Amino acid sequence: MKNEMEISFLAIAENEALARMVISAFLVKTNPTLSVISEVRTAISEAVTNAIVHAYGDQNEGRVVMRAWLHADHVLLEVEDYGCGIEDVEQAMKPFYTSQPEKERTGMGFSLMQSFMDGVQVRSTVGRGTCVTMTKLLNEDEPDIF
Repeated sequence: MKNEMEISFLAIAENEALARMVISAFLVKTNPTLSVISEVRTAISEAVTNAIVHAYGDQNEGRVVMRAWLHADHVLLEVEDYGCGIEDVEQAMKPFYTSQPEKERTGMGFSLMQSFMDGVQVRSTVGRGTCVTMTKLLNEDEPDIF
């Protein structure tokens, strides 16, 4: 089985829920376990929230693109923005690091993505944007949720 999708939406907080719903619907055909769907939804939520909060600041004029490729045993996901980029990706991926401590951010977005996904890669160019690529194996020994 192979399938793919791409969706582009405004970088506003309301669209984080949209991203979770879209990825859930996309994964239905895989007959996912509760933990797989929950972990993918959480990782997508964190990646999209990072793009909304950090890429464009308070502008609300940017876009977020979410892509997914479904393979027989895994799903490959991308969340991309075209915002300010990350100056130091290694530092940004450290637990509890936040570029906005005054806004009470936890700095756990990348850590959560890494804990729930089987692979996480971040590519970023200052002034051009960031792309988070994640993989998740679909085979688990839990009851199906659909």
